[in-house]
Amino acid sequence: MKRTNDFLIKKNYSIFVSLVFFLFFFLPLTGCGAEKHEAYVSASTTIRDNTPVCLVPSADGDIIYSNDRVTVDISNLSEGYIMALYTGSNHKVKLQLTGPDYMTYTYDLNGDSYEVFPLSAGNGTYQLGIYENIDGNQYAAILSEQFDAQITNEMGPFLYPNQYVKFNSSSNIVSKASELVSPAKDDLEAIMHIYNYVTENITYDYDKAQNVQSGYIPSVDEILASKTGICLDYASVMTGMLRSQQIPTRLEVGYAGEAYHAWISSYVECQGWINGIIQFDGKSWSIMDPTFAANAGEETLKNFIGDGSNYVTKYIY
Repeated sequence: MKRTNDFLIKKNYSIFVSLVFFLFFFLPLTGCGAEKHEAYVSASTTIRDNTPVCLVPSADGDIIYSNDRVTVDISNLSEGYIMALYTGSNHKVKLQLTGPDYMTYTYDLNGDSYEVFPLSAGNGTYQLGIYENIDGNQYAAILSEQFDAQITNEMGPFLYPNQYVKFNSSSNIVSKASELVSPAKDDLEAIMHIYNYVTENITYDYDKAQNVQSGYIPSVDEILASKTGICLDYASVMTGMLRSQQIPTRLEVGYAGEAYHAWISSYVECQGWINGIIQFDGKSWSIMDPTFAANAGEETLKNFIGDGSNYVTKYIY
């Protein structure tokens, strides 16, 4: 395996067989030898409000689909999420969600408590399916429904916690994020402070990357405490920190060239979505690829990045 093949997920379901994940942050990756990025300085003289705001998803029971094994609560479609709880005895259960963009997202349902799933495709009709394993890679549907979502809180899917980005007001990443952004004068400075901390203090766990099991879900506080992780861990920690600071953030998965990757994008007022891999010099945006930056020469890096068309988003969490 090449060094740049960061995160192998072994999926036993038809949509995912084996995928390689990278973490692409906004700036050159300090932990891989690049310089710390502090190019952007806010013109504001007022410190931003760094009080954490952790939105709390709820299964209100107003609109549900259910049977004796599973309950799906769609009471908060307007906020951009649904919740599901599996109470049956099957040990391999999948939730599939196909949105108006016709992309199908496949999740493991782990039971124990309600789990949150974002409506990343926005307004429109969604097809929902719950499947139990019957043998090997074969699954049988136990619930199938269709619903129409009209999301009034447009940024809701990217502010609430979900299965891949689990946090609440008691999470250590939330208090740490508040501490980190205390000197920030605007959201861009807040992003910079959180980015610098994550890349300087969390080291890449190559052994974990080689041995990660199917269905792996990051535990953000454990990653923060151990200061080690794989690429999905980095992305989940940083996404949770930014969301707790009311900075809408998308955990994105797609392709960079022919490689399957993961990166994050954030929404900044007056700038819009900052997509993919970017660097801000105070005047303009330019695309940077921190993983390849750590492993390739500058000219090779520039040739690969080009105008950014190499990067194609497929899934958003």
